Amino acid sequence: MKNCIILGCGRSGTSLVAAIAQRSGYFLGDPLQPPNAGNPLGRFESFEVNAINEALLAQVTLPRPRGWLGNLLLRHVPRPRQRWLAAVPVGRKIKSTAALTERMARLTAQQPYCFKDPRFSYTLSAWRPVLAETRFVCLFRHPAATAQSILRECQEEPGLRSLAMDFNRALRVWTLMYRHILERHCQAGEWLFVHYEQILAGDGVERLAAFLDADLDLSLINPAMRRSQPEGVVPDQTQQLYRSLCMRAEWTES
Repeated sequence: MKNCIILGCGRSGTSLVAAIAQRSGYFLGDPLQPPNAGNPLGRFESFEVNAINEALLAQVTLPRPRGWLGNLLLRHVPRPRQRWLAAVPVGRKIKSTAALTERMARLTAQQPYCFKDPRFSYTLSAWRPVLAETRFVCLFRHPAATAQSILRECQEEPGLRSLAMDFNRALRVWTLMYRHILERHCQAGEWLFVHYEQILAGDGVERLAAFLDADLDLSLINPAMRRSQPEGVVPDQTQQLYRSLCMRAEWTES
């Protein structure tokens, strides 16, 4: 079993793949975030992984003031624990500290590991020094479907209701995360790109099992997990990015 990092925009199927990894014997971290309305089976994200990535992103994102100023003028700026919905420019470099690297090393000492966090789409470079023989799995689905799912999550999850989110902002987050992956991260290491529809169809999990040299548990695969459908206008740049991801995943829209 190869060590693994799962990344990609939130609401793209990353939790399902992480759940499969956990059932197949991977260490995901302990304890894990609890289930919520959007992920009734669980989010399968480590509190510690999230905390490290939040600290990394705090260095490169605008802080949101508390009180009336933040609530009136800067509601679109994510607060702590909301930074999986941050919009980080591609040129922004994210560096670790000695203390954060030590915490990363303690996590990656337990192998085989599979850590999942949308924030990895931004922070992966800071983790690379402690990743031993690690392979990278990038999950994605249609940007409009992802954006609609993000909007629903922001409405349903109490911890996100203070964040101003709309369809275009969600698309911007989607675009920036996958630009980071394609322009900054995937040139190094072994990568597998998988469309969420490939996971639901089963063939994506077969490719994933071969890629990770792992016997994966397929009992969680259920096509009924398909919720959001692509609705809304997607800018050309985002459409082109999506087509590039589809080519890497060898996925053709029906």
